Amino acid sequence: MEIFDLSLIWAVIIAFGVIMYVLMDGFDLGLGILFPFAPDEDARDVMMNSVAPVWDGNETWLVLGGAGLIGAFPLVYSILLPAMYIGVFLMLAGLIFRGVAFEFRFKSRRTRNWWNAAFAGGSFVAAFAQGAVVGAYIEGFETADRVFTGGALDWLTPFSVITGLGLVAGYALLGSTWLVLKSEGHVREWARGLVPKLLIGVVVVFAVVSLWTPWIDPGVWERWFDHMQVIWLLPALALACVIGIYAANRKGRELLAFLLTLGMFIFTYLGLLVSRWPYVIPPDYTLWDAASAPESQFFLLIGVLFVVPIILTYTAWSYWVFRGKVRVGDGYH
Repeated sequence: MEIFDLSLIWAVIIAFGVIMYVLMDGFDLGLGILFPFAPDEDARDVMMNSVAPVWDGNETWLVLGGAGLIGAFPLVYSILLPAMYIGVFLMLAGLIFRGVAFEFRFKSRRTRNWWNAAFAGGSFVAAFAQGAVVGAYIEGFETADRVFTGGALDWLTPFSVITGLGLVAGYALLGSTWLVLKSEGHVREWARGLVPKLLIGVVVVFAVVSLWTPWIDPGVWERWFDHMQVIWLLPALALACVIGIYAANRKGRELLAFLLTLGMFIFTYLGLLVSRWPYVIPPDYTLWDAASAPESQFFLLIGVLFVVPIILTYTAWSYWVFRGKVRVGDGYH
């Protein structure tokens, strides 16, 4: 492997984009998942206003990751999309529903309940579909001669259902810690009370997934259990984040609880990726098998080196400008 391996560089860029999307848009989806359980309409207004200035910019990372993937690893698209058409369609449909509901809810009066349901339903479907897609990736795909040979519902298995529900619970936890950070009064206390309950659910699901994953493929088992390795730091750090979230929430350290929830997601996702490294289409094709021509990767890389710093800058600026608490009656519409 070359020192400046373009395929490896692109794998890091795409993984970074996916993680950034999960972190930046995860609490947004989590608020939608929690929407039906909010104590009143004032709480729902605060929930939506807490992300109104930043929610559409968060999805930039999804576009960046998707565009980079098709340019750098076209084989991934030619196999994964036929394998997961339904799952990807559900995710996009959920994102569309919640996006439309986000805008129309603020303007409506008589039909507000319908938009509430669309926002909550779209958030749940998008989150579940994302988790199920991750589960299907971990399990692998039936291929022959660089073509998907499985069925349309192969992505929907007991394991992928568990990962889908796990991501729903995880996003809800992320949304609750975000809301504790951004709200006050009865809204904050309601969200703060949700954190321990959601944390238990997330830990249970993540434990099931972590124990199940090594049984999926002998290679995964070998990677984790042949002998103690540095990768065991990842679940250890995720567990440390879980303990820290509980303690920080009890002590009212709002920012720390939110940051630790982000850390829990990062270490968990890295653990799942390490389980399948370097396969981008497990169990047959590595990232080098799926890579486009080096000239194409280099051409795209030049553009990314300009775009990513701009995205990071305006994202950080927007969060800085709209920092602080959101109160009942405040709004950006």
